[in-house]
Amino acid sequence: MIDNPTPAGPKTSPSAKVALDRGSKGRQEQTRAGGRADDDKAALALARPAPIERPRERLLVFGSASLADVELLALVLGGGHALERATLLLRTLGGLNGIARALPQELLRVPGIGDASASSIAAALELARRLGRLHLPCRQPLRDAHALRRFARAALRGAEQEVFLVIGLDARLRVQVVREVGLGTVAAVTVHPREVFRPLVRAGAHSTLLVHNHPSGESKPSHADIELTERLVDAGWLLGVPVLDHLIVSDSGETSLVESGMMPTPTGISDPTGTCDLARTNPDAIQDHEPS
Repeated sequence: MIDNPTPAGPKTSPSAKVALDRGSKGRQEQTRAGGRADDDKAALALARPAPIERPRERLLVFGSASLADVELLALVLGGGHALERATLLLRTLGGLNGIARALPQELLRVPGIGDASASSIAAALELARRLGRLHLPCRQPLRDAHALRRFARAALRGAEQEVFLVIGLDARLRVQVVREVGLGTVAAVTVHPREVFRPLVRAGAHSTLLVHNHPSGESKPSHADIELTERLVDAGWLLGVPVLDHLIVSDSGETSLVESGMMPTPTGISDPTGTCDLARTNPDAIQDHEPS
């Protein structure tokens, strides 16, 4: 008996073998590419911060004090790559003080800062200034010298020129009027007693506080500051509007001429009630006090 041989399969041509080999290699490359993509996704997931590590979520949970300056600025900027743009902005303009002084047009020169970002920063800075001005009480006695300091910092922060302000008070030390009476250069401001006391006399102020800034960052009074204060103190007593203090503010701090012992006594006039010291002034005592 003769066994029938198993029929041979169809012969594969050389071109078909090449095609099969290419298909197999293609599937292997797709598998490797898919594996690399999975690895990249896993690495990206590991690199991406957890929700609680992001500035916005940390602010909501732990409060704004938990964020660094660059993170707070990034939240103001918003949009993509906010942290990188905030870092570049701080580095380019010299920190927060530089940003506070910058015009919107100067902000726009920083790469990555457009109209929306520049407008957001300018609006946030203006809101901060206006909030600081609220520290100056209205229709209430100004008994806290710290409130005056906070107001002065907010009102003059970022100014590139020396600005001279007068604050008129009534007999109960309540704020009646705040006026800018002088605008100078980066290193000096010239004011005349006439310009200082005109708005105070018109408003019927009982006493006044003087405030001006030093854009240089040094709050120590200059010789010219002391001489000007002497003239204004004498003029104030002659007009019946005594000067209680002269505060000089800068980015590094504030200097009160009263607290520093540099507040001059008006010529020929004693001050037994201590009306020149805001921190010790008794509103009831000052109400009936008039210069002799």
